[in-house]
Amino acid sequence: MRFFDRFRRRTTVGPEAIRARLEGAMSRRRLRGWNPPLENINALVASGGPRLLARARELVVTNGYAANACEAFAANLVGDGIKPSSLINDATLRDWVQKLWLAWTDEADADGLTDFYGLQAMVAREMFVAGECFVRLRPRRAEDGLLVPFQLQLLQSEMLPFEKTETAANGNRIRCGIEFDLIGRRVAYHFRRSHPGDSTDRLVAVPETVRVPAEDVLHIYRPLDAGQIRGLPHVAPAMVRLFLLDQYDDAELDRKKTAAMFAGFITKTAPEEPMMGEGAADLDGAAIASLEPGTMQVLLPGEDVKFSSPADVGGGYEAFQYRTLLAVSASLGLPYHLVTGDVRQANYSSLRAELVEFRRRVQQLQHGVIAHQLCRPIWARWLETAQLAGRLDLSDPVAARAVQWIPPRWDWVDPLKDIQAQILAMEAGITSRRKVVEGTGYDVEEVDRENAVDAKRAEGLGLRYRTSPGETQGARATPSRRPDAGSADDDTERTDATAGGGTTNQE
Repeated sequence: MRFFDRFRRRTTVGPEAIRARLEGAMSRRRLRGWNPPLENINALVASGGPRLLARARELVVTNGYAANACEAFAANLVGDGIKPSSLINDATLRDWVQKLWLAWTDEADADGLTDFYGLQAMVAREMFVAGECFVRLRPRRAEDGLLVPFQLQLLQSEMLPFEKTETAANGNRIRCGIEFDLIGRRVAYHFRRSHPGDSTDRLVAVPETVRVPAEDVLHIYRPLDAGQIRGLPHVAPAMVRLFLLDQYDDAELDRKKTAAMFAGFITKTAPEEPMMGEGAADLDGAAIASLEPGTMQVLLPGEDVKFSSPADVGGGYEAFQYRTLLAVSASLGLPYHLVTGDVRQANYSSLRAELVEFRRRVQQLQHGVIAHQLCRPIWARWLETAQLAGRLDLSDPVAARAVQWIPPRWDWVDPLKDIQAQILAMEAGITSRRKVVEGTGYDVEEVDRENAVDAKRAEGLGLRYRTSPGETQGARATPSRRPDAGSADDDTERTDATAGGGTTNQE
């Protein structure tokens, strides 16, 4: 019994012992001054959101690295568009839905500046700069002349005031401009009528807000923490480094400018005597001596010439820039060469390794944010509006919502090896042809229809390609026209049409 008591005393760990094992929780020595407040992310966004947003917008406009990273982020996230492939079983109805959707995309923008896929790119840029974007679903009248009376209006983050936190007249809570009911559901958004920073569209001194039901608003943002209600700029982790690096670059640029100004200073024992080569005085009355190419000037007695030698940048400038921009790229979650455009130290293996990891992150945003928060609700509202407008006849509207969103294709680092690997995967049954085609950013049914049309046209013209039915692996890749029946060349050999080709093929 005494043995167990001694063992229990040895194995019992008190709070101090546990805290001592957690180095990050220690309060002695190096960590004495590290006492961050335990605040919720919503409190941080509400207090610092406006200033963070203003700095992020200025940084993307004035800093070249931030601007390049913003465009790279949007280009890789949505590219030329994340496009739908309807899963309706009826082939005729599916084709009509796809054609009607494609025609409507040109009319989707309420401002008339771009199409639906251009709006996706604008949303991606807003996610990088502001961390969020609002899309208002705007129904239109039949007399507006739209194929489907439905459009989209993009609203910036500033349109929803961070400081609007109060209790509404109906008892609901308004937090950072978003109205929640008693069980925490979003029921409305309180938008400003005009942008607070746009002096050309100032309706009143202080823009008033208007209540918009939540079912007419899409809030596009990437939630980082559970319960987060507003987005954080994607550029936020790199903002300080980019700002300070920009200032450092400006200082070094001024240093080089000063070093390029070749200046000479003449000293003499008798200031009242004229100086060698003395010319007209400058605005301050000081005499200026000119220096001309090829001049060999003899100094007068008592005169001496000294030239300025400003400090140079130093040999560590480029290494410091490289390491700083590596940290910036890591903070942004973007490959170094996409932020800087510098591929001098890259090779095939390094490029492929970083692109594979980067594309995994992009796919998270494509499927979890853009497709889920933006594309699917718009598809559902568009189908409903098209049916109400008489453009579609859907016997089962719920089943018609089934759709697959296809992201843009990735450009390969080594196309030949990747395509060969895909062919082997299909032959082994590891993947399907549909998956391979959709990986290129296209709908497999659309590709099949185009192939059928191409094959029929080539057969009608008497053309034979390597991809034509019945052609062997060694067939030529360029077309050769079949001779007309009964002609004198029926039994002659037809040479390859490629320049310099020496092979022959017989029918």
